[in-house]
Amino acid sequence: MSDDARRARWERSGEWPLTVAALVFLVSYAWPILDPGLDAAVVTALDVVTWVAWAMFAVDYGVRLWLAEHRVTFFRKNLLDLAIVVLPLLRPLRLLRLFTLLAVLNKKAGGSLRGRVSVYIGGSAVMVMLVASLAVLDAERGAPDASIDSFGVALWWAATTVTTVGYGDFYPVTTEGRFVAAGLMLAGIAIIGVVTATFASWLIDRVREIEDEASEQAPSKRDVLRLTDEVRDLRRVVEELRSQK
Repeated sequence: MSDDARRARWERSGEWPLTVAALVFLVSYAWPILDPGLDAAVVTALDVVTWVAWAMFAVDYGVRLWLAEHRVTFFRKNLLDLAIVVLPLLRPLRLLRLFTLLAVLNKKAGGSLRGRVSVYIGGSAVMVMLVASLAVLDAERGAPDASIDSFGVALWWAATTVTTVGYGDFYPVTTEGRFVAAGLMLAGIAIIGVVTATFASWLIDRVREIEDEASEQAPSKRDVLRLTDEVRDLRRVVEELRSQK
């Protein structure tokens, strides 16, 4: 068995365990943010859980890198995974692994690639807003002159930012919060770009289908020639019958 085949088998076998780990990570990461009055022992336990989940992601990346047949190519194509493993501050981005849960919805989206893209983009938008809301609230809470001081406000800010509306009624004042905002803006632009491209692809396919249907209904040149030959043969038969009378 080749290295790539072993890596693919590892990824298939680890998909759901890592998804569960990401769910646990989400709860452990969000709980202290949503409930800042938690007991210190609970906060410590949740922090240990997040580090254990992070260690699982680190092991997963290391194994996939080791099993890759072309490690340099794997390294270049998985820079985000490497950054998430190396820089613990970026660990919340690893929650994108939760998109594997959308496979259940994907079955109802149809067999077309466009249907799958629509489901993943919708799930991505929700997950990005949720993670950004938690991250910006964690950064902004308690900062001087901060306007984002509750999860509801943070969620509203994330929704207006990811959709590139940006009312400006709430905005981050800390450096970490602004980094979160910058990432959310880029994510919003990317999501809108994918949605626009998907709609354009659907429109082009519809036009092509209409043109194909019209071309199928229109008589082809071969059909016209065949009909001309039949008319010529019929005329010859009629003339022969007339000559016999």
